[in-house]
Amino acid sequence: MSWVFFTLGAVVMQTFRNALQSKLSVNMSTSGVTLARFLFAPPIALAYLAMLYALSNQIIPEFTFKFVSFVLLASVMQIFATALMVILFKQKNFAVGAGLAKSEALVAGVLGTLFFGSQLSLFGWLGILIGGAAVFVLSGGGRKGELSLKILAIGLACGSCFALTSLFVREASHLINVPFPHSAAWVLLWVLCIQTTLLVSYIAVKNRSTFVALKNNAKMTLATSATSCLGSICWFSAMALHHVAYVKTLGQVEVLFTILIATFWLKQKVKKHELIGLLLIAAAAVLVMWA
Repeated sequence: MSWVFFTLGAVVMQTFRNALQSKLSVNMSTSGVTLARFLFAPPIALAYLAMLYALSNQIIPEFTFKFVSFVLLASVMQIFATALMVILFKQKNFAVGAGLAKSEALVAGVLGTLFFGSQLSLFGWLGILIGGAAVFVLSGGGRKGELSLKILAIGLACGSCFALTSLFVREASHLINVPFPHSAAWVLLWVLCIQTTLLVSYIAVKNRSTFVALKNNAKMTLATSATSCLGSICWFSAMALHHVAYVKTLGQVEVLFTILIATFWLKQKVKKHELIGLLLIAAAAVLVMWA
C-alpha cells in the first residue's frame, strides 16, 4: 500500500503547484508558466537521486534506445499537458480547470488496457468510472453556461496528455536495471532535464521577454518548481509501484484540496455540484484502494 502514501503526497504538492501556476498565469505567458514548473526542478531531482545512492548504493543503469524514447515522449506529453492546463486556468476558474484535467484517470485506464498491458479488476474499473463521473459533475455536468465544447475539448486533451505521460513514465521505469526507488528517480531526472532544455530553447527563440517575467517572479517560480518536483517524485514512485489508472483515480482527491485553496486563498465561490463531485471522488478512491 506504499503507492497510496506516495499518491497522497503527490496530491498535496500538486495542489499547491497548480495554485502557484494559476497565480503566475495572470501576468505571464503560457510558456513562461509552464517553464516555471520545471526551471529549478532538475537540481532537486539530482539531489534526491544522490540521497538514494548514499542510502543504498546501486549500479548506474544502462539507458537503452527504448528507454530514451519513452522518457522523451513522456517529457513532450507533460509539456503539452501543462500548457493546456494553463490555458484552462485562463478560460475557466481554478477549481473547474483542475477538475477537467482529472479526466486523465479514465483515459489512462483505457489506453493502459489497450496498449500497455494493464490488467485492471472489476472494482478498479468501477472506481475509475465513478471518478470519471465525478469529473463530469465537477465540470458542471453540461449545464448551460458551465461547460462549453471548447473547454471540454481542452480539458480532455489535457487529461489525455497527462495520461500518456504517466503511462510512458511507468514503462520507462521498468526498463532500467536498478530497483525501486532508484528507477523512478532516474526517470524523473531524465524527464526534467529534457523538459527544461526544450522549454528554455523554445522561449529563447520565440519570446525572450519571458525570462524577465520569470526573474521578476523569482520566488513564486522557485516555489512552483520545488512543489512540482516533490510532487513528481511521489507520482513517479507511485506509478512505478502500481497501475497508472489506479494511482490517478486516487489522485482525484486533489480536487478536495483544490476547492479548499480556490475558496480560502483564491477567493472563488464553491458550487453545490462541486460538493457532489467530492463524494463521488471519495467513493472512487475507496474502490481503487480495494482493487
